[in-house]
Amino acid sequence: MKAPLDLAKLLRETKTIAVAGLSSNSSRPSHRVASYLQEQGYRIVPVNPNCREVLGEKAFPSLLQIPKEIRIDLVNVFRRPDAVVPVVEEAIQIGARGVWMQEGVIHSEAAQMAERAGLWVVMDRCLMIEHNHYVS
Repeated sequence: MKAPLDLAKLLRETKTIAVAGLSSNSSRPSHRVASYLQEQGYRIVPVNPNCREVLGEKAFPSLLQIPKEIRIDLVNVFRRPDAVVPVVEEAIQIGARGVWMQEGVIHSEAAQMAERAGLWVVMDRCLMIEHNHYVS
């Protein structure tokens, strides 16, 4: 049995968060959560093939297209569950430290794949709410 995640420690150590599915629409949950995290001092890297820029940051069509010099600590997933596996595969390929599937995003196989590759995984929880609880 593995030890439970120390979310407070992980959130303190995280500096750069790639947000897969980040919308440029300020009324969307992904935009609100990413905006909050940016205000808390995290660097946000938008991942959305339909956007050029979100929250003042250049957007990338996929995690694999983020320049190597940008070290991604965490991939925050705002995608439908059926779209999670490719995001997790890319997170593994780029060497992300963890994958955070937002509230309502549940994919056990993708979570197991990430864990087998050594990434920490949070599933079906809101990063903004957890940050507020553990760090603020």
